[in-house]
Amino acid sequence: MIRTVEAPPHMSAPVLAAYSYCEAITGQQARNFAYGIRLLPTPKRRAMSALYAFSRRVDDIGDGTLAPDVKAARLEDTRALLARVRDRSVDEDDTDPVAVALSHTADHFPVPLDGLDELIDGVLMDVRGETYETWDDLKVYCRCVAGAIGRLSLGVFGTEPGARGVERAPEYADTLGLALQLTNILRDVREDAEDGRTYLPADDLAKFGCSAGFDGVHPPAGSDFAGLVHFEVRRARALFAEGYRLLPMLDRRSGACVAAMAGIYRRLLDRIEREPEAVLRGRVSLPGREKAYVAVRGLSGLDARHVSRRTIRRRA
Repeated sequence: MIRTVEAPPHMSAPVLAAYSYCEAITGQQARNFAYGIRLLPTPKRRAMSALYAFSRRVDDIGDGTLAPDVKAARLEDTRALLARVRDRSVDEDDTDPVAVALSHTADHFPVPLDGLDELIDGVLMDVRGETYETWDDLKVYCRCVAGAIGRLSLGVFGTEPGARGVERAPEYADTLGLALQLTNILRDVREDAEDGRTYLPADDLAKFGCSAGFDGVHPPAGSDFAGLVHFEVRRARALFAEGYRLLPMLDRRSGACVAAMAGIYRRLLDRIEREPEAVLRGRVSLPGREKAYVAVRGLSGLDARHVSRRTIRRRA
């Protein structure tokens, strides 16, 4: 069982300032993530913002315009900072607010910091320009850049005492991360192609005649692009269905946070399924009012109750 230790109500001014900095980054840059963490109580919201701010720093290095060797060096610098956090050698008056906030989070929540090492490993795969032959190959990458974040988040959320099957909670959190990342990959297929990146497995691309890649607003000539998208959508839906089994194991507000974030991506997946070629014309997104609706639905607990009923029926 994973239980959280709530942060104390009073903390030093430097730590509060560090968390405020991380929350500002999250509010400005997390298009979908922020809708979920707003539903958390303050200590958990701050902790999730610290995790996001560190992860954002790692992602920004990988997505930047620096030369690959410089990116690799900066990622190793970030790994060294993470080692300082792990060793509890970051002082409250350190000049790096993300390090201060993350260190405080690690002191008060059982977050598996090795997950951030995995994130760095995944971004290094991007820096090296790795491609993926099979879904099993791509899963390794997805687990680094998204599954690990799910497991880190679970360290903040904790699990409910007496929840059934709670020993599988990290597995479900990891699987939800995979579902979100595969949805991201589908949404960003054109944008990634323009950056010289291909994530979808080579054997899937070949199966649907899409090996030529996506360098325009139209699919490759003679390809079954819609078939490819629908194939990957089915894979993502299966991952969501498995990962959603985490929800009944969480307290109400943590479950609402997860349901909101996952619900936004599931709706993105619905849009992509309805109009596959839209991802070649630009980034598919949801309007703010729809994201807000998903957040309210998550807070209501509808998704968690639905998963609980479905799990009970399967056991009957």
